[in-house]
Amino acid sequence: MTAIALPSSPLPIVYGTESVLVALCNSVTRVLSVATQGQVHYSAMVQHITKTCLKPDIGCFVLFDGGFSGLVIINFSATAAMEIYERYMLSMGMAKEDLARSFTSDEVSNVMGELMNQVVGDFTSTVRRELQTHIRQNQPKMLVLNQQVMLSVDANLDQPEARRVTFYTSNNNMFYLELAMDRTQFVKLYDFEPQDAPDPDAVMAQVASASPAPAPAPAAQDDETASLLRSLGM
Repeated sequence: MTAIALPSSPLPIVYGTESVLVALCNSVTRVLSVATQGQVHYSAMVQHITKTCLKPDIGCFVLFDGGFSGLVIINFSATAAMEIYERYMLSMGMAKEDLARSFTSDEVSNVMGELMNQVVGDFTSTVRRELQTHIRQNQPKMLVLNQQVMLSVDANLDQPEARRVTFYTSNNNMFYLELAMDRTQFVKLYDFEPQDAPDPDAVMAQVASASPAPAPAPAAQDDETASLLRSLGM
């Protein structure tokens, strides 16, 4: 009797910490490259670290939770922060003489915080589209450190995994991203096509086209005017 060979099922596709990290790194490069109109890229090597820390000169952190929990920290040197700030503000039409001169300026911190907010927003959108889960984040916090201090942020993770990635600006100034998140895996149960990232311009055009046309002004006022003119013999 001949045995019938059953087709083996394909191995499931698994996404882990590195997959989430790559999505986050791509969000950083995408947002900052557009904001600075330059090329921001990251190292192909990733470090496994035991804890995340805020370091000089400018540290920014944001916590997220939902489908999974974690902490994102970006540590900028003064030169990297000033390059990103200046290139972003110049691309927005600001005059160079109107820009802040020091990385300790509140304006620099505000701009870096806004860019961090855009990065995390892009990242949460990617997670929703590609991993089909939802995370929410708090408002990014910026801290200017002009002394050599290290601060640890408690993210209350059960089984934390931490990674550090080196980034480079257009002028080869370095900054560092650190990610800590609960150890987790996403296993693809069936094939699906990730949704396309929404195009803000297309959304605005669709909203404009769907808006109802303004209703014509009522004719009652015109009729009253005509009656008044007739009563006056005009």
